[in-house]
Amino acid sequence: MSAATPAGPLAAGSTIGIIGGGQLGRMLAMAAARLSYRTVILEPQVDCPASQMANRQIVAGYDDPQALAELAAGCDVVTYEFENVPVSAAEALAAQVPVFPPPSALEVSQDRLVEKRFLNSIGLPTAPFRAVDGDDDLAEAIAAFGGDGILKTRRMGYDGKGQRVFRDATGEDAKGVYEAMGGVPLILEGFVRFQREVSVIAARDSAGNCVCYDAAENVHVGGILRRSTVPAGCSSHTAIAAQEFAVTILSRLDYVGVLGVELFDAEDGLVVNEIAPRVHNSGHWTEAACAISQFEQHIRCVAGLPLGRTLRHSDCVMENLIGDEVFRAPELAAENNLVLHLYGKAEARPGRKMGHFTRLVTRPVRP
Repeated sequence: MSAATPAGPLAAGSTIGIIGGGQLGRMLAMAAARLSYRTVILEPQVDCPASQMANRQIVAGYDDPQALAELAAGCDVVTYEFENVPVSAAEALAAQVPVFPPPSALEVSQDRLVEKRFLNSIGLPTAPFRAVDGDDDLAEAIAAFGGDGILKTRRMGYDGKGQRVFRDATGEDAKGVYEAMGGVPLILEGFVRFQREVSVIAARDSAGNCVCYDAAENVHVGGILRRSTVPAGCSSHTAIAAQEFAVTILSRLDYVGVLGVELFDAEDGLVVNEIAPRVHNSGHWTEAACAISQFEQHIRCVAGLPLGRTLRHSDCVMENLIGDEVFRAPELAAENNLVLHLYGKAEARPGRKMGHFTRLVTRPVRP
């Protein structure tokens, strides 16, 4: 069996490696355990959230050659919980053990400029954008976008980090900004006039079969996801189109696993904001409102098991618990029709996701 060949269906008791030890890795390890798989986490932080649920943790950097070799030797397949895994590390692993999603998906998603060019190349619309490699580039981009836009680092950055907003700006406002942003490659994105933000969680197996969950409507505050509501308030036509966008992306990336796609429901139609080659915060509601959560779906994909149904049995609202909000847990636990999930993080810091909860609204199950 070559390293590019799916290792499944994996037998019970097989081992799945997970790069990254945050809450997404934690929930993947929980889903794997339900299907009788063992998990090994590669994460430099000791006692990370995922390690509390996994069978073992390798405490090392994501690009540590010895740790990568140990992970490959001890696992039947490897996946990851975040998109900033070094591509070189994923490629080194893929030479020894199946890695899903494929490293090529990481390469596309890690650079916002590469990602937007990819999306446009497969016929999907994005916000207008310009590469920025200095103050002169920024001044020209600001002028092209009428003085408005969002400047972002092309790599890294999440939950609103590594961003700066411009409104009614001029070339003078560009002076010194490039160095202030770290002197790294940047991208200026034009604003999109939209009614709502939506997202779709979709999955593809190694045979090319795809499934999608219902679209969620998302509210962000300070760049951090605050709330996801299902069903989204968009039209059924828009919701179906969002799912079709997701399937197009999965197919063109020859993807295996779960993918999150964030979109704007704009005046002229859907616009893709970004993609995440992993399970996604806006899909946490699936663990409460679906028989098969996004986490189990991902494990099914990487293990070669059949895709699960994405049928939703309840309407719902998922909310993140950020920072000190985690101390609401006792009162939330007293509510009926509420599923609470805490991440086991020792310290509640401002802006840190500490858990989430999903309120269910029961409804008839579709035939």
